[in-house]
Amino acid sequence: MDDPYAPARDALDGDGLAGTGDGDARDSVDSDPAVLAARLDDADPLSAFADRYHVPEGVLYMDGNSLGPASDAALASLDRVVEEWRERLIGGWTDADPPWFSVGERLGDALAPLVGADPAEVVVGNSITVNLHTLIGTFLDELLAGNGPERAGSAAADGRWDPAVDPAVLVNELDFPSDHYAVRAQLRQRGIDPDEKLRVVESRDGRTIDPRDIEAALDAHDDVGIVWMPTALYRSGQLFDVARIAAAAHEAGAYAGFDAAHSAGAVPHEFGAAGVDFAVWCTYKYLNAGPGSVGALFVAERHHGLTPALAGWWGHEKATQFEMNTTYTPADSAGAWQIGTPPLLAAAPLEGSIELLRQAGIRRVRRKSLALTDYLIALVDDRLPEISVGTPREHAARGGHVALEHPDAERLSAALRDRGVVVDFRPPNVVRVCPAAPYTSFADVLEVVDEIEAILDSGAHEAYATNEGGVT
Repeated sequence: MDDPYAPARDALDGDGLAGTGDGDARDSVDSDPAVLAARLDDADPLSAFADRYHVPEGVLYMDGNSLGPASDAALASLDRVVEEWRERLIGGWTDADPPWFSVGERLGDALAPLVGADPAEVVVGNSITVNLHTLIGTFLDELLAGNGPERAGSAAADGRWDPAVDPAVLVNELDFPSDHYAVRAQLRQRGIDPDEKLRVVESRDGRTIDPRDIEAALDAHDDVGIVWMPTALYRSGQLFDVARIAAAAHEAGAYAGFDAAHSAGAVPHEFGAAGVDFAVWCTYKYLNAGPGSVGALFVAERHHGLTPALAGWWGHEKATQFEMNTTYTPADSAGAWQIGTPPLLAAAPLEGSIELLRQAGIRRVRRKSLALTDYLIALVDDRLPEISVGTPREHAARGGHVALEHPDAERLSAALRDRGVVVDFRPPNVVRVCPAAPYTSFADVLEVVDEIEAILDSGAHEAYATNEGGVT
């Protein structure tokens, strides 16, 4: 068949698991979820990649949207840098192969195709929250200096901003909390009251954000200078229409920035074509670069040459960086938003993990991810009436994980982990299940649903306490 994942899509879009056959004798066979999973796995062009990732035996790992597993390629690139440190010492900055000195730009070049950017527009460095601070601060400074975004064909975005007007930042109520902390801090540091100027788009259903409400907020408030949205919501997995939001922001005379932490590496983006001004993301989720791995950022070429709000020596132009001038000259690229010396051991695994993802192909990864989540949702619909799916069913609005809603989600998550199914809980009622495409099979998804069904049928989750805290 042309599309090896079509049966999974048909299971969700058609008549459920009973309607995944081809109208012949296979109908009754394909209605068996195990047979369907085996059929999908046999036809899966990415199935061999699972052997490249390290998941402990007996574990069903469905939490790659929080922390991706180690791969042989990531460990090899880490081992190489450790060996270079052992053998070359400080010489590694110039004599390693490749030299450490250019690690931020080099890995940025490798990441750029995943987000639809030119190489000079992406750099690796800092952490995601530090990158958020410096980029929000940079563009607030531009607005306070009287500079707004320019976009051909949009009369409102004429590049001018009234410096007498304190700019507001538009966010949404379902954001990851750290984003609000950082935006509020950057407003406060400029003497702007965040209670007045942090404009929050509310959710209609507690799960998703309607893009019409973002546009309505821009119509209602003429002081919004930055629209800051996620590419995907961390709890429900809703995928945003980046191009639509960026166009609405520019039409209103605002910059468009995005937090891509919950989609980079699972969803191909086109930041350049969409007109995005700036973006940040981490590399330890779908990019599988390890706990606390280095952050990444995108700044559109039209903004290169700006002075970052948080300037540091590693963002200095490379040609004169070691002249140690006391006057800061920012690099004429996204590299200007680097701050301190890059953490080599936190960046090294990313090299291998990007290469593995490049071999798989981000668009093939996305196709399989959608098929896996199609299959998961179809199974839940068919077998778990106690559970609601809080993730949009439309492909264009779905990221890489599925939010399963249940009143006892916290206890259900704990019971699953004790049975070797690693998921996470997000208050108040969500079990996040992430069947990441590079290392998850359709049989794995079926086994997860089997475990959930067994727990709920037996009431085993009721033996677990709640509100124990901890990291999930």
